[in-house]
Amino acid sequence: STQSTWGHTALCNRKKTAHMELLDDKIVEPLRLFFEDSKRLVHRCQKPDMKEFAKIGTATSVGFLVMGFIGFFVKLIHIPINNIIVGV
Repeated sequence: STQSTWGHTALCNRKKTAHMELLDDKIVEPLRLFFEDSKRLVHRCQKPDMKEFAKIGTATSVGFLVMGFIGFFVKLIHIPINNIIVGV
């Protein structure tokens, strides 16, 4: 009876070890690598100078304007079509 208990304990320990290895391989290791890569990226990044900052601001502003005009014209076209469909 003692031998079967010890055998059962050893088998459970092997299962737990295999489970922990799977957990390490699938979850812990990718997270560790991601955090190492993220840390390396943050250390390599630098603040933009004024010229680069102005370029980014201009590009963002132009993008907002373009998207606003697209939304405006879609709404402008949608209103008469909606009135025709509804039959007001």
